[in-house]
Amino acid sequence: MKILYGVQGTGNGHISRARAMAKAFKDMPEVDVDFLFSGRPPEKYFDMDVFGDYQTRTGLSFVSHAGKVSIARTAIYNKPWKLLKEIRELDVSSYDLVISDFEPVTAWAAKKQNVPSLAVSHQAAFSFDVPKRGEGFLDTQIMRFFAPTEHKIGLHWYHFDHPILPPIVDLSHDAIPQEEDFILVYLPFEDLNEVVKLLKQFDTEFICFHPDAKTQAVHNNVTVRPQCKEGFHDALLRCKGVMANGGFELPSEALTIGKKLLLKPLTGQFEQQSNVATLEMLGMATCMEELNANTIHQWLDAPKAQAIDYPDVAPAIAKWLVSGDLNELPALQKELWQQVVFPEHVTDLLSDFRDWSQVRSSSFLTSRRERKSTSDAQPDKATQ
Repeated sequence: MKILYGVQGTGNGHISRARAMAKAFKDMPEVDVDFLFSGRPPEKYFDMDVFGDYQTRTGLSFVSHAGKVSIARTAIYNKPWKLLKEIRELDVSSYDLVISDFEPVTAWAAKKQNVPSLAVSHQAAFSFDVPKRGEGFLDTQIMRFFAPTEHKIGLHWYHFDHPILPPIVDLSHDAIPQEEDFILVYLPFEDLNEVVKLLKQFDTEFICFHPDAKTQAVHNNVTVRPQCKEGFHDALLRCKGVMANGGFELPSEALTIGKKLLLKPLTGQFEQQSNVATLEMLGMATCMEELNANTIHQWLDAPKAQAIDYPDVAPAIAKWLVSGDLNELPALQKELWQQVVFPEHVTDLLSDFRDWSQVRSSSFLTSRRERKSTSDAQPDKATQ
């Protein structure tokens, strides 16, 4: 079986998922997989050995500035005519299947050349009725047409009664988490100087990875490090908590090893806003809409998190692709979710989703946030 695997390179989360899938495919000699990445300059990729002789394209991406999506900069950066040329020139006719993790060149090439295609991504989950926050007409169209595929596998922290699988986590299941006295910080869409300035207000030690860091530097209690997969995963295993933006992969990794989360969604990016709102209402993370010292202080004093036992999803998908029918997703879904073990407080909150078809995402998110705000404003009767 010959597969072309397209990966959106804008965020490291897509690449982390692809690494896990690449490792799973390596154990299957009957599968030949080529990888194609788009969305960032070729020289900006790092730790890519597992992908072998991979290809790159320009593709499409979004551009952020100071923690917000910049529509103007995104419009200037992207070149639609070049995307059309890349789609037209990519020959996928020799492949049995094209997989897209929200990568447009491979997805559109497969569509135009009538090659079977499959989405394996977190974005695919948003094609179903899952919790959403801040979604506008443009967001809906992007999710529908950015990287269209014939079949879809959505990845999410809960299935919401839809054909959605648990997260693919690029961490060894043999990895043993520890808890040392520092916080891991990964806020790539925020200004590095502003992040350091904020963190220096605290007595806590922070290790901050950032794409703008070229060499390691120490600023009082804040150690800034350049991006490095192995170094980052080592820090993740040893930290006592994670501060990050609202992506999908890093929170999934942190939840798997029981690290508490403080998340600041990228303003104007509905996927990140939806992610953070979902985690907050499931009791899995704390949200801050902007970098805020008071919120950080309260979160630092919060108790440690409990791990969520997610199964090893990547090998399961790889085996299913080789031996199964792409239409037979329900059996795989049932098998994987039966293996998930949530902490007790999450299980209690999940009772709200038992009949998700009767609960509308937007109203439910709003009502839970309003209830939380009201309860936070009330004095604790037990302490009066």
